[in-house]
Amino acid sequence: MQIIETERLILRPFREGDAADLFAYLHAPTATCFLSLKLSNLADAEIEVRKRALDEGSVAICLKQTGQVIGDLFGGGADVEEDGTTSVGWNLNPQFGGQGYAFEAARALFDHLFRAKGFRRLYAYVEDHNKPSQRLCEKLGMRREGVFVEFISFTTDDAGNPIYENTMQYAILRREWMSGVPAI
Repeated sequence: MQIIETERLILRPFREGDAADLFAYLHAPTATCFLSLKLSNLADAEIEVRKRALDEGSVAICLKQTGQVIGDLFGGGADVEEDGTTSVGWNLNPQFGGQGYAFEAARALFDHLFRAKGFRRLYAYVEDHNKPSQRLCEKLGMRREGVFVEFISFTTDDAGNPIYENTMQYAILRREWMSGVPAI
């Protein structure tokens, strides 16, 4: 992944020294889809940073002024499908929510994936209770393509039974991104 600069952010590969910032938001993930990424301690965060540093689709979101990692994006890595399609997503440290950072970072990543990498289609899965991510998808010009009812479980109830969540799929095509006009 090449380094991408926006007005306030730098998007770059993960590297040594990012563990404390990653641990700051993954010690207690706020979105249920990231519960499997929960980090128990700084040593686990260092291992996770090393894994992410090797994954071209894993991107650190850093504040331009300080270099602090405030979140991450994914897309265009090993999960690329044959037809030029890839899954995308984001996870932001809640301390930095509500300031437009997720939109700024995702917009830059989408532009990179469409223009530099030549992707045809990007899609994102969002749980039906994750309203901020739904709004972000819509602000990015993505359309809601469907809802998968009781699609996946990230947690269990007190008896150990899976709690299934409804998941929405959002997507955008390169031609929509380039024209700024959704297909339908």
